[in-house]
Amino acid sequence: MLYIVATPIGNMGEITYRAVEVLKSVDLVAAEDTRHSGELLNRYGIKKPMTAYHKFSERAAVDGIISKLKDGKDVALVSDAGMPLISDPGSILVNALIEEGLEYTVISGACACVNALVLSGMDTSSFLMVGFLPETASERKKTAARIADVESTLIFYTPPHNVLTDLAFLYETLGARKACVVREISKLHEQVIRFTLGSVPEFTVKGEMVIVVEKAPCAADRLKSLSVKDHVEHYMSLGYDKKESMKRAASDRGISKSVVYAELLSDRK
Repeated sequence: MLYIVATPIGNMGEITYRAVEVLKSVDLVAAEDTRHSGELLNRYGIKKPMTAYHKFSERAAVDGIISKLKDGKDVALVSDAGMPLISDPGSILVNALIEEGLEYTVISGACACVNALVLSGMDTSSFLMVGFLPETASERKKTAARIADVESTLIFYTPPHNVLTDLAFLYETLGARKACVVREISKLHEQVIRFTLGSVPEFTVKGEMVIVVEKAPCAADRLKSLSVKDHVEHYMSLGYDKKESMKRAASDRGISKSVVYAELLSDRK
């Protein structure tokens, strides 16, 4: 059996009893960084063989892990912090297991995006974990276009050296939305910085960071912010005739169609 084990994202004490028990019981631990994970194992008196499983060795390591699983061995997959696969290696192995018909399970635990979302105080009913923004400008623009109108709280991971650049990009593409940077989650100097994009206060740029951004306004609110003329033209661009477009714009705005017609006439003058 492969066990996907969540590990602490900050405070080393934040690991479940079950996770420790599983790590003690397996035959092999596949770790993103064997030295880093070795410190965690040592803290809990766990002495197990380890193998590297990171983004540079992921494909090469899969066959060896599958071979051990087929031999009846138990393997634990851990990342440097939090839940493997969430902006961390693991998906290639999981897909290979599914293809081979091999079972795996998840040992619950910490995940930085969930902690940050709750700490931010923003809407938790629906959220999108975007992860790290792409490095190239063209890919960033594609990502921005994909998420700009999402009516869910947005969550981004960011390294300290990129956080200010990422915040500037998010302001440029998403506008002046409420936002939050959460740093050093569960550690002694955990900090939650709330602000509006475009007006970022000074803060210590150090440690692991998560950016949480307010969801996009609902479609109706966005349309009501348009002029009546632009509102009508929006529906006409979708293929509705002018009469139907006026009717829909009036309904969105809570006014009569005659008021919309009058507004359009006044725009012509």
